[in-house]
Amino acid sequence: MLDIPCVIFAGGKSSRMGEDKALLPFAGFDTLAEYQYTRLSKVFTTVYISCKDKSKFNFFANFIEDDKSSTVFAPTLGFVTAFNTLHVKKFFALSVDTPFITQKEIQKIMFADNIDADAIIAKTEEGAHPLCGIYTKKLQNNFLTMLKENNHKLGFLLKKSKTTYVYFPDSKPFLNMNHPKDYKKALEILRHY
Repeated sequence: MLDIPCVIFAGGKSSRMGEDKALLPFAGFDTLAEYQYTRLSKVFTTVYISCKDKSKFNFFANFIEDDKSSTVFAPTLGFVTAFNTLHVKKFFALSVDTPFITQKEIQKIMFADNIDADAIIAKTEEGAHPLCGIYTKKLQNNFLTMLKENNHKLGFLLKKSKTTYVYFPDSKPFLNMNHPKDYKKALEILRHY
C-alpha cells in the first residue's frame, strides 16, 4: 500500500461526454467514481474524491468538495481545495475517467519521485497526462494564480514548473473517456479482461 494520498478528480463538467462521466456505470459498479475509489483503495492507504457536490454519489467515500459558489469546474480549483483540505506536501492525482491505469503504472511514477520536482507526470507518445501523477504543494501559489487569471491549462503549468516526466511506451492504460465513443471502447476492453 502506498501511503501518499490519492485524489481522484471527478469535478468536471463532462461536456464532451454529454453526461456526468463520474456517474456512468462501469465494471459492475453503479458508477465509474465508485469503481475507481474501490480499486484505488487497494493501492493507496487513503483515497479521496475531488468533486463539486458529493450528494450526486450514492456510496461512502472520502470526499473533498470544491466551493459550490464557484463557477469553476476545472482541476485547478480541485488542486487548491485538496491542498487546503489535506495539509500534505504532495499527493497522487488521477482523473476519474482513466480506469485502466494500474498499480504498475502508479508505482513507476512513484519510483521516479525526487525531492526537486514540483510534479512527476506520466507521458506517452501522445503526450503528457497531467491528471496522472504526483503534485507537490510547491505549486499551490501557481494554482491560485491560475484561478485568478481563469487559466486552467495544466500542461501550461507543468511546462513552467520543475516537472519530471515518466515515459510509458504503451499508451493503452491511459485511455481516458472524454467522448461517448471512448466510453464504448472502454466497455469493449472490459469484456476482454
